[in-house]
Amino acid sequence: MKLSNGVEWALHGCVTLSQSDSPVPAARLAELHGTPPAYMAKQLQALSRAGIVRSTPGQVGGYTLTRPASAITALEVVRAIDGTEPAYRCTEIRQRGPLGVPAEQCARPCAIARAMADAQDAWARALARVSIADLAAAIDTDSGGSAMAGVRRWLTTGTAHHG
Repeated sequence: MKLSNGVEWALHGCVTLSQSDSPVPAARLAELHGTPPAYMAKQLQALSRAGIVRSTPGQVGGYTLTRPASAITALEVVRAIDGTEPAYRCTEIRQRGPLGVPAEQCARPCAIARAMADAQDAWARALARVSIADLAAAIDTDSGGSAMAGVRRWLTTGTAHHG
């Protein structure tokens, strides 16, 4: 299964937004993550259409999460960016070729399609169990507790370290 780069950028963007009490401009999120501003804006627009973020216009405008980070799942973000189409699409190849099975004998999906659907369901359940708040906490744990403080400091001062 291949996800677009936009998924990574949107997840990082949502984690960053979870650390801010005020709107964060798209250009600022792009700067923080070293991503092209237009592409980050595109991801934020998709998140906005999905109701995950809201845009506030004006001089102090930017993006904020529409709900607490604990109420937004990684699956919601993935689907907002890459859509809801399954990774695997069965084309009923079993009905083709010299040994093709007649359509009337194909009342249920074949073993391959069932296995792929089960894998897709397991993947979706795993992402549905992880919130943006969970990701922020795990990123913080991975950094020894400094990552989110650094993000908050950068958002308010523009620098990553005291100094």
